[in-house]
Amino acid sequence: MATEPVRALLASHGVHARKLRRVLALLGADWHPLAELVRLPAVPRRTVQDLLKALDEDLETSGDRYRIAPARVAAYAEFTEGRGFAADTDPLDALVSRNTSHLRAILADVAAVPPPLASLDHVQATAETVLKRALWLDSRYDLDGRVLLCLGDHDLTSLAVAAVNPAASVVVVDVDDRLLEYVEERSGGRVRTFHADFRFGLPPALLESADLVFSDPPYTPEGVGLFAGRAVECLADPGRGRVLLAYGFSDRTPALGLKVQQELQRLGLVFEAILPAFHRFDGAQAIGSAADLYVCRPTTRRSVTPGRTAIYTHGPQSVEATGPGAEALRALVDLAPRPESSPPPKPRAPGWADPIGKGAASLAVDLSGDPGPWLLRTLLACSPGRMAALVPNNHPDVSSAAGQHALTALVDTRFALRFLRSTPDGRHCVVVADQVLAGTLDPGGLAVREVLMRAHGKLGNVWREALTTALRVTKREARDRIGEHDDLEHRLIDLPRHRIAALLPLIRASAS
Repeated sequence: MATEPVRALLASHGVHARKLRRVLALLGADWHPLAELVRLPAVPRRTVQDLLKALDEDLETSGDRYRIAPARVAAYAEFTEGRGFAADTDPLDALVSRNTSHLRAILADVAAVPPPLASLDHVQATAETVLKRALWLDSRYDLDGRVLLCLGDHDLTSLAVAAVNPAASVVVVDVDDRLLEYVEERSGGRVRTFHADFRFGLPPALLESADLVFSDPPYTPEGVGLFAGRAVECLADPGRGRVLLAYGFSDRTPALGLKVQQELQRLGLVFEAILPAFHRFDGAQAIGSAADLYVCRPTTRRSVTPGRTAIYTHGPQSVEATGPGAEALRALVDLAPRPESSPPPKPRAPGWADPIGKGAASLAVDLSGDPGPWLLRTLLACSPGRMAALVPNNHPDVSSAAGQHALTALVDTRFALRFLRSTPDGRHCVVVADQVLAGTLDPGGLAVREVLMRAHGKLGNVWREALTTALRVTKREARDRIGEHDDLEHRLIDLPRHRIAALLPLIRASAS
């Protein structure tokens, strides 16, 4: 019989065949693209492809869409009839569909979000999932006046929560400066944003600050462990706080799921709940375009000491990445500017938790895995007046004249930059930074230079001292010139790039 291959495939899945029966029901009802056959029942792409192969000549195709031939639908009815697939639907899904105004707003937000970066494992959650997260959080927890911190937020969960419950205090910290600017703009400043790469630390202002932390981390044991550990560090009260994670693995690779869960348990996290296939994505078909919601309760607060920077599944920071070759690193050292008779600097790994290179004549920094923001942060953290950095040749700050100009405009009172494209090879670029002498600057430029040189200090204090240096005024006069500003209690190096760019002209003007 023609249906026997399908019958055998269902039998081979045992008690887990229900999802495949849902795929059959979809194919029997209408045309569907492969992405829907994966996402709607949350079945891995390869498993769906196994079913399509089993249907053989009973399957019709039109472009990227599939269906069971209408004349053959009845033959497969025995596998789907009376199964009550409607009961598989989460009750929250109906609530999502009724919140039409919020859903329309989120659809518009998602449509205009900066393009995903494969090197950061961005896979966009559906708008329905984003709203579902917000509704679940608001129904499960008392968010009024509480702090929800999103560790990474390309899905825009922050905007959904702020819309569903305006009384919640929502904060986003992310490595992607584009995303931070977008969230701040779309929320009208209601969502506060900070910059951080979690491998190198967190802004001090966020430590022990949140009631709940939500994250959709990279789906590697290293990535999930790092993000979860940082989440615990951000909880004000680990006993009452919760860490909420999106994580999914294919039912074909349960060993990977085991490694991730072991990593979470190593951090002292108890699984209060795991809600299967809670999150749906436009992509990630290897895991069925779905992920579970992990509700984790900390039992201790453990500091995170990340190892390798490789935590992602794609790109130069993936777990399998090997980094630049020895020849590229030798070229970097050769190009690092240094005083006469000084020994060549050893290539340094990325990181800016503290000022880097104190006491050194010059720096050579390997930023070959830079997803975009590392170069600016490294320049801000650099203590010596001379540095060379190895970055990807397609880095957004070096690959175009506009990118080079934008970076130069931020640091031109501190460094004169040279961009050596395709050096030492076609994959890399070396950026050489030489200090700008204070005596060449007017008072405004000197004030900006002083602030840039102390990017790890509290901005209000650093700005005040910069004015006393540049203008020889008293601290009181300097405070009067600064006035009020939202970021005075924070460090410059923790601010999103767009806020740094907006601050520097204000600092210059205050010294006029």
